[in-house]
Amino acid sequence: MNKNMTPEEKKFALEEIMAEAAAKRAAKLTAEHEAPAVTTVPAENVPPQTPRPTTQATAHIIPLAEPEATREPEPEAAPEPSADAAEPTEAPRRPLSDPDHPVSDHIPDCAKPDVHEEHHVGEGMSPKEAMRIRMKNMNKQEIAYLRRKQIFEKCWPFFRFLILFGLGFVILTPLMFMLSYGFRENADMNDPTIIWIPRHLTLRIMKQTINAMGLTRSSNNPLINTLVLNIGCSICQVVTCAITGYGFARFKFKGRNLLFGIVVLMILVPTQIISIPLYSTFRNFLFGTVNLIDNMLVMYLPALTANGIRAGLMIFIFRQFFRGLPKELEDAAYLDGCGPFKTFVKVMVPNAASSFLTVFLFSIVWYWNDYYVASSFFTNTKTISLVLKNLDGILNIEIFNNANANISAREKIVWLEAGCLISITPMLILYAFLQKHFTEGIERSGIVG
Repeated sequence: MNKNMTPEEKKFALEEIMAEAAAKRAAKLTAEHEAPAVTTVPAENVPPQTPRPTTQATAHIIPLAEPEATREPEPEAAPEPSADAAEPTEAPRRPLSDPDHPVSDHIPDCAKPDVHEEHHVGEGMSPKEAMRIRMKNMNKQEIAYLRRKQIFEKCWPFFRFLILFGLGFVILTPLMFMLSYGFRENADMNDPTIIWIPRHLTLRIMKQTINAMGLTRSSNNPLINTLVLNIGCSICQVVTCAITGYGFARFKFKGRNLLFGIVVLMILVPTQIISIPLYSTFRNFLFGTVNLIDNMLVMYLPALTANGIRAGLMIFIFRQFFRGLPKELEDAAYLDGCGPFKTFVKVMVPNAASSFLTVFLFSIVWYWNDYYVASSFFTNTKTISLVLKNLDGILNIEIFNNANANISAREKIVWLEAGCLISITPMLILYAFLQKHFTEGIERSGIVG
């Protein structure tokens, strides 16, 4: 039997060999049990016998006719067993792989079924013993790679803890200082035994800081001014940047690459470089007929024309996201009779909800923390960032009643830290509620990957 035979061919050959062996065994047993007794007969009385043909499977021996006188009486038939008698149990069948099987000698080893007893590889071994046995079958390069991998797996949790602990310390330490200093008496700053936990908790410092910053005023309230600028400019900028990014992603027109290069320059070029031309433009708006300085339009007009704070990055985010959407969505909308604008509103905007949320949160944070642009165009309009920048002088007037008061920073730091805590509280609340959507939006908007 050829070792290259297929399993079906081996099975067929095995069946033929087993049938042939069974036939030979049956013929042998028949010859032993049915052979008659041999009697001496004179040669002249024995008629000539013609040999009968025999088959390959069974060779039956035909006995000679015996005279009635010499024929021995047949043994009596054994009585039939009763129905109530217990049936003999069948002998257990031995597998073909057993060397004592009667047919096993006639079956080649390549045709015998692969039968193994149930066992578990590595049962009872320790991980080190299993690894030692595994390394015996490896070459030097594989062993070196495996050892490097083991060292990395053991060292990585330690380095990961150091990285996360360092980042957490850098980020959370200022916040912990604000919380500790904003709710303590200023007299605790002169006690060297007090570092983190204040001895005298109070809300007086926080209330004085809120009144000094003007957050309780009815007119020119920094908080209201910041919210009006922040929310309005963010909504306008998200809409205009989304339309601009969709145009760069889906439409082909002359000068598209040049205009997108200008968008990239908006990301790279600092705002300080164009502040003087912008100031001159708003100071002499509409050929010198309108003065927009100290007017909120100086923030709204750039946002409405996709030129607000960090607008280049927002356009880039929308362009990358819209390029990743399948073209078949727009083709299906065009077949239904939708124009480009209706397709953008009905099809693309719902699929870009994560990018809209990401850009809106970025815009909220940047407009809230903006100081340079607001200080360049506003003189009387107060915002949170402008008040926080001038908080030292404001505290001299509102708390100490002397604009030129020479007070050490150690005594004044409790009001300064309270002002910082007030300014970042809205952003912390916003991030706490939208953290999940914010991180998912960053992953899907094209900033990473």
